[in-house]
Amino acid sequence: MGIINRSIVVFDFKNFTKTSKILNLVLTKPFGGYKMDNRNDRWSNKQIRNHVEVLDGVINPHMILKNATYLNAYLHQWFVANIWVYEDRIVYVGENLPENFNGCEVIDCQGKYLVPGYIEPHTHPDQLYNPLTLAKHAGRFGTTTLISDNLFFFLNLPTNVAFELLNEFKSIPSSMYWWCRFDGQTEWPNKDDIFNAEDVISWLQHESVLQGGELTGWPKLLKGDNRMLSWLQEAKRLHKKVEGHFPGASERTLAKFMLMGTDCDHEAMTGQEALTRLKQGYTVSLRHSSIRPDLDILLKELIGLGVQKFDRFFFTTDGSHPSFYENGMTDELIKIAIHQGIPLMDAYYMASYNIARYYNMEHLHGSIATGRIANINILESPHNPTPISVLAKGKWIKRDGKDNNDSPTIDWNKYQISPLHLKWTLQEDDLSFLTSMGINLINNVITKLYESSIDLSSDELSLEHDECFLMMVGRDGSWRINTVVKGFAQHLGGFASSYSGTGDILIIGKRKTDMLIAFERMRAIGGGMVLAEESHILHEIPLPLTGIMSDLEMGFLIKDEKKMKELLKERGYKFNDPAFTLLFFSATHLPFIRLTPSGLYDVKNEKVLVYPTKRENYQMQ
Repeated sequence: MGIINRSIVVFDFKNFTKTSKILNLVLTKPFGGYKMDNRNDRWSNKQIRNHVEVLDGVINPHMILKNATYLNAYLHQWFVANIWVYEDRIVYVGENLPENFNGCEVIDCQGKYLVPGYIEPHTHPDQLYNPLTLAKHAGRFGTTTLISDNLFFFLNLPTNVAFELLNEFKSIPSSMYWWCRFDGQTEWPNKDDIFNAEDVISWLQHESVLQGGELTGWPKLLKGDNRMLSWLQEAKRLHKKVEGHFPGASERTLAKFMLMGTDCDHEAMTGQEALTRLKQGYTVSLRHSSIRPDLDILLKELIGLGVQKFDRFFFTTDGSHPSFYENGMTDELIKIAIHQGIPLMDAYYMASYNIARYYNMEHLHGSIATGRIANINILESPHNPTPISVLAKGKWIKRDGKDNNDSPTIDWNKYQISPLHLKWTLQEDDLSFLTSMGINLINNVITKLYESSIDLSSDELSLEHDECFLMMVGRDGSWRINTVVKGFAQHLGGFASSYSGTGDILIIGKRKTDMLIAFERMRAIGGGMVLAEESHILHEIPLPLTGIMSDLEMGFLIKDEKKMKELLKERGYKFNDPAFTLLFFSATHLPFIRLTPSGLYDVKNEKVLVYPTKRENYQMQ
């Protein structure tokens, strides 16, 4: 929503024509160039007139889903109806059929069950995959709408370029919406410049942005960060939601964030934590992800606590990495809910209607009803939520079990998203490790400070323990932080990754020569993950989209990721998602010790323990 400059809305009857043109410009093109009321601007007046003419018989629908047993979200019943689709919109649901079927595809749905396309309310669309490949893969399993993190675009692209890309995403079959981050979940020396008010407000005002958050910087908000609080208030003024991030929060803390304007939280890890959020007025997003596969226990405990009403709950996979989605996405969560005894219709609402209603887009999504976008899943049985056919914006993306491979592509270079081009390399003296303070990896993402007692002056560490050299090097090559990590692997030669939470380079290993080999290979392929051992490359995952995202179709990427995980586990990685470990080395919204551009950082005490080393003459000639 834009801001009207009242100083120029002055009626001058002597120059009415001129003044009215200015007034019209202000009312329709406010700050940021977006309309003030975008609720109904998906379709133009001409398109809406065409939709009406379909019912008048002037224009024929392009598709009829005949004899369809569909889930009615408003009456909580299955009904049989004929569903008319014109272009990307459902124009009629009822008993009637058109008089003229010319040019109309008629599909007899007798014996099938139709439910709304599923909605994933919390995706991180740059978790090795990219937004396009994620959307395509999710669509095959019936998730036709994604609400995604903007952090990658916020950090890497000028705002105007990012908005052009968001507009291009509108052309794909899936429906794409976005969040607006208020912090970068790490410690940057110039964080206030990165997250400046102009860019944050511009994102919040964008028509495709549905919420602010997630609030990974919640401790600062709680301690008095009024700038962040003002952004929450701006989100509320724009009638948009705010997503929390409150793991382990007490009832009192949850109440405080509710007072500040938070609407939802996805960090409940027990049924009691979910119930506490609900009692404080939150909508509760129940998470089931690669590092927090909690949905079974959450639902079992909620039922045990006497919860019988589920209209303020919904599901999320919280941006898991590719292999977690091998067998499905939201459909897998619906299966879990049905298995745990959630009423069948509630299980589907928690994946569709509840989310659409929460985000104030029920007029477009979440139900099979007149006027909605034609996102429809066709099921063989209501007890099997994996669809055999999927319509997204009125187009088949899956038909009778076969995927439609005719999907759009994006010229990423057009949007300044290209292979990583490092204009620097590492020298031998960069691999000098002087500090004994390091990171002890407790699980996939939780760390503690520890003091290493091993000799770090050698070029190779013993394979008898699980301590490795660990480096973070600034993407521009101007600085580095050298430390040690315990618990990542025991038999690791060298591993390099441009995939990290800050976009800087991570290098881990026992053998300095293998670490350099892995780094050089990662640099040569334009970014990615590279594993080296005994001077040979064992495996690599190229990430040619800025060193963060792959351009591979999801099926191929899943194979690459699974092989990397297998190789790392063979070398002593004992958790289940090494990509999350890499991503969260820098994440200051998690305890306790983090590797950030500001240095080795003590989260609890907000203190830098080891400062970065400035690299001299690092650029290649």
